[in-house]
Amino acid sequence: MSPQIKGTGTAVEPLSPQVAAAYQYCEAVTGSQAKNFSYGIRLLPQAKRQAMSAIYALARRIDDIGDGGWSDARKFEELGRTRALLDAIREGSVEPEDTDPVKVALAHSCGLFPIPLDAFDELIDGMEMDVRGTEYATFEQLRLYCRCVAGTVGRLSLAVFGCTDPKRGAEYADTLGLALQLTNILRDVREDASIGRVYLPSEDLARFGCEEGFGLTTPPADADFRGLVLFEARRAQEYFDEGLRLLPMLDRRSRACVGAMAGIYRRVLERIIAEPEAVLRGRVSLPGWEKAYVALSGLVGGRTP
Repeated sequence: MSPQIKGTGTAVEPLSPQVAAAYQYCEAVTGSQAKNFSYGIRLLPQAKRQAMSAIYALARRIDDIGDGGWSDARKFEELGRTRALLDAIREGSVEPEDTDPVKVALAHSCGLFPIPLDAFDELIDGMEMDVRGTEYATFEQLRLYCRCVAGTVGRLSLAVFGCTDPKRGAEYADTLGLALQLTNILRDVREDASIGRVYLPSEDLARFGCEEGFGLTTPPADADFRGLVLFEARRAQEYFDEGLRLLPMLDRRSRACVGAMAGIYRRVLERIIAEPEAVLRGRVSLPGWEKAYVALSGLVGGRTP
């Protein structure tokens, strides 16, 4: 199964039972583990939807390694195994009978789309930063991390979607990934603090008197937590505005997919802006009906609600 054959994304031959089962596994992982992501990719035609599920399933595996309960040494070992999986796909040595459904599905997708597997290596680089407990003194340092863990997924997705201007499209995909990741960071400050991770730049924490972190449901009296959240949220909004310039470069259904995912995250960001302290009480999210509404609006109107 060679990953070198690039097509239009439309399967010419029926899938073998093994490949079909591999895709079913990846779609099940995506549906159960990535509620926001899955709402978007439902809008894609089958071949693209399956490829995006394979991409997500491997990205999810990488993320789970970094966030799992293993020792750091074991995590690095598992991340190394994932790099070896990517090498096998590059070499075209993955058979449909392989026992790893994610490997099988991704290898098949690489035969249909020009998926840049090096982006997964960058994603692994970002996860290794997490394992090391890397902290970020400046926003530029955080931007590099966001490129690894979110911009990479944008570039992987763009390879499946197709784009009328690949160079500019990749830049916008990176920027949109930065907006999404900043929203995630704001949403998860309490959860991340519980495992000893602080992603917001130290220079920003000092500026707003939030160096003590986010371990409590209420910020210290002398900390301008609201100011910090609004500062970072405005930054994310600017990146959304820039990154969404990608949409006119995509076909209608891919545009709807990206618009749906971005629209859901923008609504989460709006809720955080409306009540910054809510992120200290738990994860801010949207109900299922609202996610479905955003996805449907993007498909019908080609816009980001």
